[in-house]
Amino acid sequence: MKKSGLFKILSLLAFAAVVAGCDLNNNDDETEDKYLISFEKKSSYFPNTIKDFYALLADDYPEIQPITDAVKHAIDVYTITYKTKFDGQELIASGLVSVPVSAGAYPVISFQNGTNTLNSNAPSVNPNYELYLLLESIASTGFIISVPDYLGFGASKSMFHPYLDKESTVQAVTDMLRAVDELVSNHLEIEMSEDLYINGYSQGGWATMTLQKAIETDLSNEFKLKASACGAGPYDLNLVNDYVLAQTNYPMPYYIGYIFNSYINLGDIINLPADIFKSPYSERILNLYNGTKSGDEINAQLTTKTADLYTTEFLSGYKTNSKFTSVVTSLQKNSVTAWKTNIPTLLLHGTVDNYVPPTTSQKLFDDFKAQGVSTSVVKYVPIPGAGHSTGIIPASVASFTWFIELNSAN
Repeated sequence: MKKSGLFKILSLLAFAAVVAGCDLNNNDDETEDKYLISFEKKSSYFPNTIKDFYALLADDYPEIQPITDAVKHAIDVYTITYKTKFDGQELIASGLVSVPVSAGAYPVISFQNGTNTLNSNAPSVNPNYELYLLLESIASTGFIISVPDYLGFGASKSMFHPYLDKESTVQAVTDMLRAVDELVSNHLEIEMSEDLYINGYSQGGWATMTLQKAIETDLSNEFKLKASACGAGPYDLNLVNDYVLAQTNYPMPYYIGYIFNSYINLGDIINLPADIFKSPYSERILNLYNGTKSGDEINAQLTTKTADLYTTEFLSGYKTNSKFTSVVTSLQKNSVTAWKTNIPTLLLHGTVDNYVPPTTSQKLFDDFKAQGVSTSVVKYVPIPGAGHSTGIIPASVASFTWFIELNSAN
């Protein structure tokens, strides 16, 4: 996205939000909610404003036109807090919700956020961040948008973020969907249909695929999943780890540190950081992910040189050395594998992504086919010339355009 266009969009949206005003709404109604704790309206936007900033985006992404054509509704944007569980204990989490204000029954899109290390950039903390603004605006096409912060951010910022942990991710996302149902059903003047669409990119692509499998396997009686779009996710974590170890230089070492920080804090990896990382990085891994440092700041505290980051023992054969059994087991436990799905699914990936290699999506696509899934059900959509960062907007636009088409066909 060109910076000049982005700045125009942000200025336009900030102005619109000020004009719309922000009303405070606490959950003090007589209706008793099981999951929803509180909600606060942050901003409102009108259809013409949304079309105006889509017109600015169209300079770089002309494929956004079908979304522009589908804009019909003014929208309200809320932050919410809700009850969820982690490690058997109840805690409070948070997220961002955007809804049409016109009367009607609307399906839900649950968007799983990509890798983030800053609490200040969690969806409910920074709803005016450019990607979140784009997500919020999709509500104007006739969807309720749910964007969980994930644990470790927003209302739960006092705990570490269980990065790429399947169990806690599914729990936090599904409990948010239950809270959104209560928000809409008990406190707003619109209705929520049964239909659910799910989408995410990077960590969010992995989270979306993980969520899809959990819904189909265990929660199909509760959630009516219509379609899933997963962008550039690290679905096979051992494959990703092998890819990183094979590189002379890996440009995003904070991704790797994030995984080990998470699994060590979870108790899944029993190795000490010094078993895996060389000094001084081994001393830093468990102190870098406290919600106050950006990915770039964490990268600056690590090294892109693989031979300097990892111990020789780990590099030479982590898969065959029994010392690292908990590493292999943890990566496998949190990988998501193909199954015989019948849910329409898109796998999207930039062809020159050197953070999460395109082979992760290609392999998963091939594995779905090996399970007997038709290519009319699961489709692989390469994004030509896109890297990991530059693939975010094209993947999102393609996903939302597809969701709009599917929903209009119902």
